[in-house]
Amino acid sequence: MEERPLNEKESLELITRMIKNTHQKLEEGNGIPFLVWGYTSIIVSLLVWYQLNSTQDYQWNFLWFLIPLIGFPVQMFLQRKKEKGIKTYLEDIIKYVWTVIGVAGFVVSMGAMFYWKLPILFIIIVLMATGTAITGLIIQFKPIIISGFISILLSFGCLIFSNSYSILIFALVFLLMMVIPGHILNFKNRKRHV
Repeated sequence: MEERPLNEKESLELITRMIKNTHQKLEEGNGIPFLVWGYTSIIVSLLVWYQLNSTQDYQWNFLWFLIPLIGFPVQMFLQRKKEKGIKTYLEDIIKYVWTVIGVAGFVVSMGAMFYWKLPILFIIIVLMATGTAITGLIIQFKPIIISGFISILLSFGCLIFSNSYSILIFALVFLLMMVIPGHILNFKNRKRHV
């Protein structure tokens, strides 16, 4: 079978179709990591808040390390179940963005163990909200873009309010930043496949 060269119109249609397919592929399944990390962060936040308020023992802050201990295995399990296929460069970019943000978050969290005055909840929200906004910009999904930028603004609530309330603000921000947009993204994908 002999291949014929594409004319201008066919080339543009092919490029447009490839961009649309890449955009749809990026949206598919991207709601799941938002939900995993969002729900895990909210549940752990509420657990830490409850324990700190009940006991006044600050050693309960070590429960924060449950977020990566739960989040990573759950995400890896769900990633394996995700359909294998051709990976795009944009998927790699999203992975690189979150790898850098994850490492930065871990380093800052470790630093907070030695320097107690570090506003860790504020810093973590700013990091995660930045990653959220960047991801939204990459996949061109407005709810994620908006939630990322709003969450950056809301992060200042962790500086304004006391420790107990800052934990609740942290949980609320993760609801707005990851859980709600994750559900919207998954709903949009399910709707498209119906």
